[in-house]
Amino acid sequence: MEHKLNLQQVKCFLMDMDGTIYLGNRLLHGAQEWLALLKERQVAFYFLTNNSSRSRVEYAEKFQRLGLDIPEEKIFTSGEATTIYLRKAFPGASFYVVGTPPLVKEFDRHGLTLTGPEADVAVLGFDTTLTYEKLWHLCDMVVAGKPYIATHPDINCPTETGFKPDIGSMIELVATSTGRRPDVIVGKPYAPIVDALAEKTGFAVAEHCMIGDRLYTDIALGQWGIATTLVLSGETKAEDLADSEFKPDLVVRGIAEMADIFQKQ
Repeated sequence: MEHKLNLQQVKCFLMDMDGTIYLGNRLLHGAQEWLALLKERQVAFYFLTNNSSRSRVEYAEKFQRLGLDIPEEKIFTSGEATTIYLRKAFPGASFYVVGTPPLVKEFDRHGLTLTGPEADVAVLGFDTTLTYEKLWHLCDMVVAGKPYIATHPDINCPTETGFKPDIGSMIELVATSTGRRPDVIVGKPYAPIVDALAEKTGFAVAEHCMIGDRLYTDIALGQWGIATTLVLSGETKAEDLADSEFKPDLVVRGIAEMADIFQKQ
């Protein structure tokens, strides 16, 4: 496929995981070779995922099961980015988190105060343990006008057999009930995660390249000056590009093609 991005100029590669490096419990073709090439050439890289339902420790353990030795420090989730944002935006506040136990632990790890629906701020994450009671409390807080933050906007989460509903679907449900959408969304492609990312990697925003399978999150990071590469191994198909406002700098069939292009350039 045609490409116009010089990968040799990239100082730090950012990679999505679901649909980019693996699908479910299956490592995608070329992932090991691509990561080995980055390590061999001493090019910085991080995994940047919008999935806030898991902690970076869980992702590191999953990589181990897939045969990849990735330290947890190399993994940055929208959940961690959300805690960084909230510490600065709402100092001393209490939070009601609609999320999985790993997301709750992330808040604890960063010293944030968690309470029930009497909290100052409502936070919606990708909650695979969602109950009607949690949803009801969240809607009550949103209707009451309390600050309402979402960890990321993804509509679906890719799996080996298709997709499962992600936080974006829950945002629409809450909006239908309350008439409100989140005041701030932290994850890709929004500014809060870009700010947190530059702080974490130490590189200028324009020195990064994002590799991912979603146009409206991964590729939309290009609006901040980040180079972008679309892989067609996950949610997005080639025909989706024509109607998208977000255009990647590079399109590849999968992560294996990235290694080929990097070596040739």
